[in-house]
Amino acid sequence: MSALARDLAPLVLAGVLGPAGAGKLFGRGTARQAPRTALARLLRDDGRAALFLRVLGAVELLLAAALLAWPTTPLPGAGAALLGVGFLGYLGYARTAAPGSSCGCTARQEAPLTWRAFARAAAVLAGGAAAALARQPWWTAAARHPAAAACLVLAAAVALTALSADPERRWRMPLRRLRLRIAGHPLAATATATATATATAAATAAATAVAPATTPATTQVAVPPDAAGAPPPVPLTAAGARTAVPVAATVELLERSRAWQSVSRVVRSALMDHWDDGGWRILQFAGVYGGGTAARPVLVLFAVDAAASLDTVREPAVRVSVIDADSGAPVMATA
Repeated sequence: MSALARDLAPLVLAGVLGPAGAGKLFGRGTARQAPRTALARLLRDDGRAALFLRVLGAVELLLAAALLAWPTTPLPGAGAALLGVGFLGYLGYARTAAPGSSCGCTARQEAPLTWRAFARAAAVLAGGAAAALARQPWWTAAARHPAAAACLVLAAAVALTALSADPERRWRMPLRRLRLRIAGHPLAATATATATATATAAATAAATAVAPATTPATTQVAVPPDAAGAPPPVPLTAAGARTAVPVAATVELLERSRAWQSVSRVVRSALMDHWDDGGWRILQFAGVYGGGTAARPVLVLFAVDAAASLDTVREPAVRVSVIDADSGAPVMATA
């Protein structure tokens, strides 16, 4: 099995370097992401950082092509191993000099640097070393042991997907949506009880009121200040103005923001409800705060600038409220 894994290493490594290199070289997001990487700080120029990412993408594509075409030649594997060493060194610098920056590993995601980036770089290093020791072409090894080869490639693909730069968008959220479709909404009972209590209170108020109310009641979510106590930013959209930004675009912008990353582990549902208020778009999700017997259902509310989209801003103005689904009391959620 170890010999088969060694001979299939060029194929797996090419599958890693090829898409990453294509994203850097041809992706439209390379120039947009470059200023947010530690590379821009290292080179002290956003333009040079974007150029370096594109050159790196071309190198990765060449290595991927060489690994596929000449798998028994040690040079492509050795080059990939050296690339992995370079990645680890760069990530170490980024973690020290700019810990909140993006690594620029794929040029498609803008998530801050995490342990997954180090794991991917180490995988490139290990894969390059294994590829340099390949004894037979990967297609020959796969033809001789088709079932074992398929299992190894599938396992490698699953592991690399788990180490992707943005697992939240790639597989966690789809799994949560699937779970909701199968098992139902986790707060369905709470929602029913809340609706019943609201209807009862409304009936009581109507029975005891001297005159009917003429102004409909509305429930508003206050946009909280940040941790430093500063007031929330003013959205670009004027109060009461209508925005042409689709809700799906607002959700996509939110899921790329640092505010989403800070509380994403609390969220357990897809978008439940949304409304616009005073230039803000309020997005409501269901969640669970705490673990074990202390777990309790919560509502996670994001206030996003209703006029913002990926075409207008890089990091949107976002405020987060996590409230207890039963009592409505605020809950402190940390990343």
